[in-house]
Amino acid sequence: MTSNHRPTRPAVRPGAVAAVVLGLLAALLTAVPAAAIPDPGDSPRAPRDVTEQDRAQTREAIRKGDIPGQDEIVHSDNITHLANLPKGALKGTNSDLAFQGKYAFAGNYDGFTVYDLSRPAEPRIVSQVLCPGSQNDVSVSGNLLFLSTDSSRSDDSCASTTAPATEKDSWEGMKVFDISDIRHPRYVAAVETSCGSHTHTLVPDRKNVYIYVSSYAPDASFPDCRPPHDGISIVKVPRSQPGKAAVIDFPVLFPDGGFPGDPDKPRAVETTGCHDITSYPRLKLAAGACMGDGILLDIRNPAKPRVIDRVEDTENFAFWHSATFSQDGAKVVFTDELGGGGAPTCNAETGDQKGADGIYDIKGRGDKRKLVFRSYFKIPRHQAETENCVAHNGSLIPAKGRDIMVQAWYQGGVSVWDFTDSDKPREIAYFERGPLSTTSLVTGGSWSAYYYNGHIYSNDMAKGFDVLRLDDRRTDSAAKVRMRELNVQTQPDYR
Repeated sequence: MTSNHRPTRPAVRPGAVAAVVLGLLAALLTAVPAAAIPDPGDSPRAPRDVTEQDRAQTREAIRKGDIPGQDEIVHSDNITHLANLPKGALKGTNSDLAFQGKYAFAGNYDGFTVYDLSRPAEPRIVSQVLCPGSQNDVSVSGNLLFLSTDSSRSDDSCASTTAPATEKDSWEGMKVFDISDIRHPRYVAAVETSCGSHTHTLVPDRKNVYIYVSSYAPDASFPDCRPPHDGISIVKVPRSQPGKAAVIDFPVLFPDGGFPGDPDKPRAVETTGCHDITSYPRLKLAAGACMGDGILLDIRNPAKPRVIDRVEDTENFAFWHSATFSQDGAKVVFTDELGGGGAPTCNAETGDQKGADGIYDIKGRGDKRKLVFRSYFKIPRHQAETENCVAHNGSLIPAKGRDIMVQAWYQGGVSVWDFTDSDKPREIAYFERGPLSTTSLVTGGSWSAYYYNGHIYSNDMAKGFDVLRLDDRRTDSAAKVRMRELNVQTQPDYR
């Protein structure tokens, strides 16, 4: 276990560092995170009371077998649950995942954990770094690890405390770690970005790593996050000198301000920045999920991304959350995070077109390419009113000749679905747990579910790290595809 408080701090003996980490952890876990971003936005929430009618319906649904019992695990016949590793020293909310070689890097609101996947059925913790700051979305490239901080902190150190976003000296943005020694990651750089870093996307080349930093929800009272905020920060990190990482531009992606909101549809969020971007470096394309808008970007010059198409869905989408390309780059799946990840939206009342995935074909060439809507996909299993459930982070399963995705749905669990036919998506496998509570709405479930080198890995907000095996003729060919590195928001060419 290791942590360096500031990027410029000299190395400390590992034993001394571990003692500092444990002491800080005991102190920091008692603090309440002061997020600078209002809902929606993947923020963990305190348990919320539900009505007695909702409690009764939950109990009845469990009795009838319509949903699994509290904490009960259920899954389709083609899924095997190989392992669950509960949280270690970092007790905060688990978030995103990245992979390199035999390791998985798991974000947590308190820092990040490195897992050894040499034996997928027996994952083990290699190191944990205490560095609080939601969401701590994580990615890796070569010897560098990147961590997003999107809660206002007292400074850029890993010993920072919560601080008001209204104070000019508060900090949020990108952190960079050297992971050449996987057991002792070393903090080497910090870059403050406008409105922090909710998520980030890598566009790497040989000498540099370009980072597209997504953030949103400005406020006139925030000195470092004032409106308008109609673009993204671009950070350039020289691989040989990561300490020189710096913001090089803030391209405006929405010169007209983007979707302005609609008073008749209060769930539809106005655009004040982007939530997440997925790049596809081989195709020189990126797809952005930007609150009220979905966009297609030309990234031939990674330092100068350019919007070539933009779509809105004011009928069914509330919050454009993330994007995934098909293997050939001819389709994009956008997700709608209705309710910000903290609401029970997988129910009959919400229906199957809200809080769902939207499948878009890309038509045309060059600057004339257009995003054309085809259909929605949502998991076909209703969840309890005490379960937060909505479309969230997923990745492709590189099956030959098919477009198949594995995806997290919070307490809706993990779903594997086929969108080879853009008009007729369908689920082919699933894994889920019963509700964390039958009496109140407790936030939890799978935050990220990704396929990597033959297995599915899920970072559950509350339950820890899960490993699944999928045995299905439609996906068996994916086992032949081996990756040396995977950041899902930097989509590889699996072919």
